[in-house]
Parts: sequence; C-alpha cells; structure tokens
Amino acid sequence: MTPSSLFAFAGAGSVGALARWFLVAQLQERWPGLPWPVAVVNVLGCFCFGVCWSFGDGRWSPATSAVVLSGFFGAFTTFSSFAFDCHRLLAEGRLGLLCVNVLGQNLLGLGGLAVGITLGLRLAR
Repeated sequence: MTPSSLFAFAGAGSVGALARWFLVAQLQERWPGLPWPVAVVNVLGCFCFGVCWSFGDGRWSPATSAVVLSGFFGAFTTFSSFAFDCHRLLAEGRLGLLCVNVLGQNLLGLGGLAVGITLGLRLAR
C-alpha cells in the first residue's frame, strides 16, 4: 500500500468511527439501556458493505476496496460493542433480550448483506 493509500485508509476509518459514534449516540437517546442502537449500526453496516462490495467488485482497485470495505466499514460496524452489549445483558440476567439480540443481529445482518449484494449487483448492470 502506498503512503497515500494508507492515509486514505486511516481517513476512511476515522470517518467510519465518527459515523458509528454519531448514529449510536443519537439512537441511544431514543432507546436508553437497550442494544438496538448497535443493532441498527451493525445491520446498516452489513447492508451497505454488501452494496459496496457487489458494486465495486471488478470496478474498484484493490486499494479503493480496502479503503471503503476495511477502512470505513471496519470502523463503522460495531461487533465489539455487540459483544459488550451481550455480556451486559447476560450479567443483568436479561436472557430473553440477550437471545433476541444475538439471533436478531446475526440474522438481520446476513439478510442485510444479501439484500445489499443483490442491490449492488443490480446497480452495477
């Protein structure tokens, strides 16, 4: 990777992290104490990753793909926060909500990715 690619990667990661922070902060005001803000970011991130990956595949340089997919979306999606939310729900004995959180985020994330790939392939035509 060239120095300019490294700076682009770092910049995209910074923007992704800031976007995640802003969106989660806004949603936490609406859903305090619930895992939904991180769920929204994870599902949205999976969907947008799918769109970008399928649209950029074969069109973007490897450096551009790395900047967008690993840089921006690597910082935007929040599975470490997801794991923390799961730990917190488990520690609080909120097992039903824990199960909904784990299954919901994983199933919706896979669904978002699949729909994003489909949309990205259609946009690429």
